[in-house]
Amino acid sequence: MKLIFFFFLIFSTGLFSYAQHYEQTADAHDISPLFMDEKDLKVTLNYSKKDILTFSNDSTYLESSLSFTASDDIQKELKVGLRARGNYRRLYCYYLPLWFKIDKNESKGSIFEEDKKLKVVLPCLKSSTANDHVVKEFLAYKIYEVMSPYHFDTKLIHITLAEEKDGKSKDHDLLAILIQDTKKLAAAYNGKIIKRHMDPNGQDPASAVRNALFQYMIGNTDYSITYRHNEKLFYIDDKIVPIPYDFDMSGLVNASYAVVSAIKNKTLPISKVTTRLYRGFDREEAVIQEIRKEYIDKENEVFTMVDNYQTYFKDPREFKELRNYLEGFYKVMKDDKKFQNSIIKRTRSKPD
Repeated sequence: MKLIFFFFLIFSTGLFSYAQHYEQTADAHDISPLFMDEKDLKVTLNYSKKDILTFSNDSTYLESSLSFTASDDIQKELKVGLRARGNYRRLYCYYLPLWFKIDKNESKGSIFEEDKKLKVVLPCLKSSTANDHVVKEFLAYKIYEVMSPYHFDTKLIHITLAEEKDGKSKDHDLLAILIQDTKKLAAAYNGKIIKRHMDPNGQDPASAVRNALFQYMIGNTDYSITYRHNEKLFYIDDKIVPIPYDFDMSGLVNASYAVVSAIKNKTLPISKVTTRLYRGFDREEAVIQEIRKEYIDKENEVFTMVDNYQTYFKDPREFKELRNYLEGFYKVMKDDKKFQNSIIKRTRSKPD
């Protein structure tokens, strides 16, 4: 009888471990050709900041054009609609963060056929490190892609902004991030978008901790899973899952304009964005430790992925700074005392 129980224990434990491993590593969602294609995509976008701010709003798009080289090496041009997005960047950035939308008939047969609406992340300011900051933010998305089975699909592209200003035209050669539309993400995972505020305790514990440790990893405090600030909530696989976006205020990016977030007009107990602060909520310690192990187990995968983008950096110091910052995170993850003081003792019991 004991022998039968012993084999049952081994078998059931093995099944549990396999199921747990599958949940953590599976990326079983539909990926469109745009995000599947690893070739460099170079596009030119006609752009007038003044016109976008004047003639577009949350529901109105300004007509423009986008040209790119297709897979058959033929230059193609599509009509697109542009509008600005975001609040901070819209007010303070030289380059506007954008939404662009392509008509169904216009996109047919192109690489954009399945992604007719996209978020475009551009550099904020004109500076020598502008493109490097875009690469850093892109790598934050790619790190979360390594860590979580649920994430936004993204693509780093070369974009020439053909800016019209004061009757003149000037080209800006930039790097940009294309980000999957929220509705497309939900459809890819056979999930649903949740559009109301949600108590953290109602969210999947593993997904919530995975998200919180990621935000700590990149030194980001500019988010809220309760009030859906720089977070989207989805109902996927019978659980409520937060998925983060917009990381330009993080310590990993360390942009010149980044500031520590104020929560309900109360500043957080840090003075620099590069200082990490864990803002996850109370969870069973076993869950936190399991997700901690995930991060440690995937350390090599994270750094291998990061190193693959080293050549995209114009300033080697920016790449070194990013790598050193990630190494600092793993020192906390692998040290029991540091992890206890920086993570376990910092969990929150209720939303701000």
